[in-house]
Amino acid sequence: MHSTAKILVAIVKMCFEQKNWDYLNENIILLTKKRGQLKQAVTKMVQEAMSYLDETPDLDAKLKLIDTLRIVTAGKIYVEIERARLTKTLAEIKENQGEISEAANILQELQVETFGSMEKKEKVEFIIEQIRLCLAKKDYIRTQIISKKISPKFFDGESTEILKLKFYRLMIELDEHEGSYLSICKHYRAVYDTKGVHDDPDKRHEALKCILLYIILSPYDNEQSDLLHRIKEDKKLEEIPKYKEFLTYFTTSELINWGEMCKNYEGELKLGSPGSPATGVFNTNTDDGKKRWQDLKVRVVDHNIRVMAKYYTRIHMKRMAELLDLTIDETEDFLSNLVVKKTVQAKIDRLDGIVTFSQSKDPNDMLNGWSHSINQLMTLVNKTTHLITKEEMVHKLTN
Repeated sequence: MHSTAKILVAIVKMCFEQKNWDYLNENIILLTKKRGQLKQAVTKMVQEAMSYLDETPDLDAKLKLIDTLRIVTAGKIYVEIERARLTKTLAEIKENQGEISEAANILQELQVETFGSMEKKEKVEFIIEQIRLCLAKKDYIRTQIISKKISPKFFDGESTEILKLKFYRLMIELDEHEGSYLSICKHYRAVYDTKGVHDDPDKRHEALKCILLYIILSPYDNEQSDLLHRIKEDKKLEEIPKYKEFLTYFTTSELINWGEMCKNYEGELKLGSPGSPATGVFNTNTDDGKKRWQDLKVRVVDHNIRVMAKYYTRIHMKRMAELLDLTIDETEDFLSNLVVKKTVQAKIDRLDGIVTFSQSKDPNDMLNGWSHSINQLMTLVNKTTHLITKEEMVHKLTN
């Protein structure tokens, strides 16, 4: 085996030393096709040939050598790692030439998660590269599918910190396109929990600001509410007092005045202040930043309606519109959306212009109330039965 490998390596080395690249390609194909050729010998030869890639005189020669090596390694498990690395090199060349779509398609041929001989870290590097190229060519559905191949548990160790940050930055970019604010918040929390970010005050503050803003932008549900209050307990919020004050608007059951809030926080959120730069979440120079600012207004209105549902049982639509600083039609649209999502329970009497709120009951309380009513009913039945029996006995004695 060793002697065969030495012969194959010597042949390709002689071709390389003579700088005869066409002859090198021919011999690689010829030697791998030879009947009964040893796998280990072929592997050594391919590895030797790969070391010549950086020595090629021009790009055409390099591409021909890569194509030759990819042909002889196709379908062979014992050289799957070498084929994967060659494919990655080819994708990088295509990307540098501006052929992003072609580079993404080439790299997607690899199913590295099935490679048993490849280290897990290298697998993750390949998958992250696939995600990056898919995002570059705006194939968001395939990006979502590929991202599921990486388990977040892989990033628990400190040795994977660089890969972790790279992965979550790509996930943030993906979910920004999807408009999934809660997922973005979770990604920033993962970034925030990274040691390198947590130990750097500037990076820590930026990540914490993004966590806070994206959780506020997320539509209200039980998960959002729970995460919002857990973020509020973070002691590092003391380092960004303006943002902490902003968060209290959404954690207290009080109406938010949109005009007053804009006056106090719009400049800080959009432009920043000395010592506290803006995050770019509400960047006025981008369409996404403007959309997020409109979404913030929607979250303020949603919050105010939930507060009203907590304190009011009945309210005139006109008065409700005044409190929300909206028109009656806009108020009705917002309220209807929250009722459909089962965030609040309400009925609108359009003729009288009155909104009736009803509090949602806990299932346990409903069962307890039902049980109490049944007990009362049975007590009354027993008492009635006793009185009837008493009357019958009295009637028999008098007769």
